[in-house]
Amino acid sequence: MEYNDHLRTTGTALKNWFIAQSQDALAVGVLWLVGLLIIRVPFAPLWAFLAFLLQFIPHFGPVLTLIGPALTALFILGWEHMIYVLILYAVVVVVDGFLFQPYLMKRTAKVPIWASILVPLVMAFFFPFWGLLLAPPLLAVFYAFKNKRKESPTAQVARRDLDVRSDNR
Repeated sequence: MEYNDHLRTTGTALKNWFIAQSQDALAVGVLWLVGLLIIRVPFAPLWAFLAFLLQFIPHFGPVLTLIGPALTALFILGWEHMIYVLILYAVVVVVDGFLFQPYLMKRTAKVPIWASILVPLVMAFFFPFWGLLLAPPLLAVFYAFKNKRKESPTAQVARRDLDVRSDNR
């Protein structure tokens, strides 16, 4: 594989990861908007837009998203509505982490669902900050090269040779 092929494969993988991340951010923004409108939190479209933007900051963005709506609900509507915002936050984080992100990574970047759930946790254990931050784009690049290897003509010939050898035994 030539240098340009490596760059093209890596660039395509990162582009697909960014598309998946953008779709995920949009879905999270819509979830926040619907939830905050149901709870009747003031400035719901603003908080939903900030949730969309902050979703691009891995693992810290969702926490920062919570601050504005929670404080607005607390000071304008009361502590009960702040509890509703906290519940909404928990629902959004769980739905995003276990449904949206793995599904979008599988559909867009061809990363298996199990890998997009498990690998960030393992990398976060070994490399606390950077492992968690870099796991999704690295997974996209890894699986892009893995899929490219499967599709290459030499890999197909090698697989065919293995099949012929196993049939002769």
